[in-house]
Amino acid sequence: MPGIWETHMTFSQRSRTLFKAIAVVLALALPTALAISSADARVGGGSSSGSRGSRTYSAPPPTTTAPGSASQFNRTYTQPGAGMNSAASAPARGGLFGRAGGFMGGLAAGFLGAGLLGMLFGGGLFGGLGGLSSIIGLIIQIALVVLVVRLAMSWWQRRHAPRAAYANAEAGAAPGPQANYRSGLAGGLGGFGFGANNAPLEIKPDDYEAFERLLGDIQAAWSNEDVAKLHTLATPEMVSYFEQDLAQNRARNVVNKVTNVKLLQGDLAEAWREGETDYATVALRFALTDKTVDRNTGAIVAGSEQPGEATEIWTFARRPGTGWELSAIQQTN
Repeated sequence: MPGIWETHMTFSQRSRTLFKAIAVVLALALPTALAISSADARVGGGSSSGSRGSRTYSAPPPTTTAPGSASQFNRTYTQPGAGMNSAASAPARGGLFGRAGGFMGGLAAGFLGAGLLGMLFGGGLFGGLGGLSSIIGLIIQIALVVLVVRLAMSWWQRRHAPRAAYANAEAGAAPGPQANYRSGLAGGLGGFGFGANNAPLEIKPDDYEAFERLLGDIQAAWSNEDVAKLHTLATPEMVSYFEQDLAQNRARNVVNKVTNVKLLQGDLAEAWREGETDYATVALRFALTDKTVDRNTGAIVAGSEQPGEATEIWTFARRPGTGWELSAIQQTN
């Protein structure tokens, strides 16, 4: 049975080669996996969580701090709009060929009606139209009517275009370009870049100071596992995610410590108002020391004492009579 043994030996060689390849891949992937878990240990779990109001499913504009795109939300309470994926939200076919009463739709119905009447009264499909000459004359009249209607629509659009453009300009107007700040300038304003985008909602220096302060306070409350403090700094939705992540850390008997947080650069991506709620989405690049330690011994399980950097997109919300609070964290691509 030499054939069987040869096949078995060939199969064994292939198995050993495949096993070696898998071992090499695992050896290369393990440090990467550990690095990823270490980088994802900070507040928010390195994922994209929270809500941005009606813009939850719209990507924030890129900025100098975060020129790439923002990751979609992995966790959010906000559901897509009821008409987002429904047929009702599909663009209606308007104009001359629109449905439900459009000009050409009614005209086609008229042709069909005339043809059916002609058939009923024994004149053939086109008998009701009075013969070929009547059809040609009707087509010419239709062409003239279509031309007139198009000219009228073009005139109407030109008449209202300037007013619409002016209205959009007013809605998107900002108070004007603001001074540009970076780390080490403008005192406590830290690394925020003003005027990255003109936004409908005016963001003032005090607001930027609040964003920078929240960045540090939230990381500190997270490291201390102070849920009561987090409730004063973030929305209930974000706190619920923090509680889930903290519960997972407790189950693993570890604590994530984020210290030495310092904002290096920040830019406003967009700011807007929905009802009584103000929203501001900013890109943040900050330094931090991120380590995860054993809850009992204090030994470092992941991360290190060496400082690192992270770039994230944070959205803050503010309601009447309250200050800014964290509403969402998104990772950058």
